[in-house]
Amino acid sequence: MNHSITLITTIAAGFGAALILGFIAEKLKVPALVGFLLAGILIGPATPGFVADINIASQLSEIGVMLLMFGVGLHFSLGDLLAVKRIAVPGAILQMSFATALGMGLAWWWGWSLGGSLIFGLSLSCASTVVLLKALEVRHVLDSMNGRIAVGWLVVEDLVTVLVLVLLPPLAGVLGSTTALAAGDQSLWITIGKTLLQVSAFIALMLIVGRRVLPWMLWQVARTGSRELFTLAVIATAIGIAFGASALFNVSFALGAFFAGTVMRESKFSHRAAEESLPLRDAFSVLFFVAVGMLFEPMILLEQPLRVLGVLAVIILGKSLVAATLVMALSYPLKTALTVAASLAQIGEFSFILAGLGLTLGLLPAEGVSLVLAGALISIAVNPLLFTAIEPLQRWILKHSSLIRRLEQRQDPFAELPTVTERKYLEGQVVLVGFGRVGRRIAKALDERGIPYVVAEQNRELVESLRKKGIAAVSGNAADSAVLIQAHIANAAMLVVATPDPLNVRQMATTARTLNPGIEIILRTHSEDESHLLHNDGIGTIFFGEEELAKGMANHVLQRFAPAQAATEKSHA
Repeated sequence: MNHSITLITTIAAGFGAALILGFIAEKLKVPALVGFLLAGILIGPATPGFVADINIASQLSEIGVMLLMFGVGLHFSLGDLLAVKRIAVPGAILQMSFATALGMGLAWWWGWSLGGSLIFGLSLSCASTVVLLKALEVRHVLDSMNGRIAVGWLVVEDLVTVLVLVLLPPLAGVLGSTTALAAGDQSLWITIGKTLLQVSAFIALMLIVGRRVLPWMLWQVARTGSRELFTLAVIATAIGIAFGASALFNVSFALGAFFAGTVMRESKFSHRAAEESLPLRDAFSVLFFVAVGMLFEPMILLEQPLRVLGVLAVIILGKSLVAATLVMALSYPLKTALTVAASLAQIGEFSFILAGLGLTLGLLPAEGVSLVLAGALISIAVNPLLFTAIEPLQRWILKHSSLIRRLEQRQDPFAELPTVTERKYLEGQVVLVGFGRVGRRIAKALDERGIPYVVAEQNRELVESLRKKGIAAVSGNAADSAVLIQAHIANAAMLVVATPDPLNVRQMATTARTLNPGIEIILRTHSEDESHLLHNDGIGTIFFGEEELAKGMANHVLQRFAPAQAATEKSHA
């Protein structure tokens, strides 16, 4: 057969190399993303041997961007963001501003243009949500307060970056682009106004029409019972809206796909949509990272080692120090500051998208893309070590810094119960740790029975809200004995831990037993292994999610069949 098969060879080589190098990376305890980028380098023009078609890879990577942003939209929760808005919103905006300024300063020192320096700084300012979620999941802290703050922080970064992606093309002429359309012929404010008007029209269309049409369409497809049609509907929606947004509203593929995901989230089939689209999203996301790796020039590590070190200094040191300082300034604990700092000490998918767009617009030099890629490869590889270092670094800082010790000990108005708290909340009460979905249901049941309880919750904004409703609550990590003491654990009847935090559950239980040897302890867990360990330790009564669900469903079935079975036995008698 004498015809070109460059598409097949590019996909085959990309997937094959990504599989092998991704597997090796995971075995070395490094995110597979590093392996995917290395696969791109391996089949790219910068290394000898087979060279894949970079144009085809670039188009495939565009699909990867669409599906990646569609996935971000499907998982974007306004409620999660609002829960940590007081720290995530100002923190993310200020941190991105400082990091962008640091990156721009470096690029300006190297003699780059204003537009190139700006895009370079922005590329270094935004961390990878994919890498962060993986790091938090591995350490089982995704549902912890520190994990929610870190994720909320990156959600704000993602939203800011999406806005930047929208504004860059029309502003390219103003920033000195030689390849973009002559946007510089218009007034800067006219350009911004026109862009924002187009974006607003698209968002309004999605929120007004899309929120009604897309869930209805998914429902109609789901009624057919065809899994293939449902998957096709999800993928067609993501790519179709992304393309339509670009063609009709001059909006980036990324923003179009992102809003397709956020609107799809309104449907009761959102979880199924996420599940059905996950394999394709993962596959094309891999091709996106491979295509980005193909743009990398490895020789830059030898030719410009000082510039690479400068980039790493901004990513790992500059961003982390700024973020940690901001978190401490907002009166959060040192551990929260270190967790957020480690979360931001890397760059990933949005940095690649920004750098690639800057290169396409003729603003960012090819060297800038290679520097961004070098910074991403090294920072992602080092990131797991930074998370491992949080605990020892916290101990070292507290030991050697009197200032940090004073900041850690500063008085939090919500760290103790008000002096006017009724006595029923101080003796014989239930201490409820965590006020999430499970905690709220437990609290509702206690309210209905008139059983007094005190909530211990890390989210200070939530504690403030509970206090306004007249609910007794204290702010802080219940693994800290001071928090349980303020909840009057010594005189409590029961400790109920409604948050699945395996790192702190044992410490909470041990502290409670020390302060109140006769207290009854109720715990929950999502892990079967953790459930067995807690049972063996004899800490208290353990509720394992899947097991309790199965028991509840089984009891319901047995109760429904019990009358019929009794009647049958009576007739036989």
